[in-house]
Amino acid sequence: MSTRICALVAFCLLVPAIAGRAQQPAAPAAPPVPLIDAEHLIMQPEQAATGARVIGDSSKPGFYVTRARFAPGRGSKPHYHDQDRYVTVIKGTWWTGKGDVYKPETMVSIKPGGFMFHPAGYHHYDEARDEEVIVQIMGPGPVKTVQCEVNDQGEPVRR
Repeated sequence: MSTRICALVAFCLLVPAIAGRAQQPAAPAAPPVPLIDAEHLIMQPEQAATGARVIGDSSKPGFYVTRARFAPGRGSKPHYHDQDRYVTVIKGTWWTGKGDVYKPETMVSIKPGGFMFHPAGYHHYDEARDEEVIVQIMGPGPVKTVQCEVNDQGEPVRR
């Protein structure tokens, strides 16, 4: 009889604990780990084929390198960064324009191996058109991106 009572008490104590654990929200995912660190000094291209933090963290003080992958037709609207950024096209043709009014017909192409400097405060937009593009972005952190798109009348565009 006492074994049954102990089992019943244990069951009554464990069920709420298990149920409570199931109802708790999942912990936020850890930020991606950089591919390069003190123990891993080399990165092969396939490791960042879909985009990756290569070294450092753009949200923290210090130098960072990241690879960003853009599917065909994906890009950004006019924006600027509060820190200098250095961009190298790794794969595909990257298209870029300058200013606060999005005008895709004025964009210029940057071929694989090409480079673009985005000085802090430089208003620009960019995109992949008919092919996948991978760019490598480097600079000092922390960096903030500020959206600045306006229409032809100078009114802010909200997306």
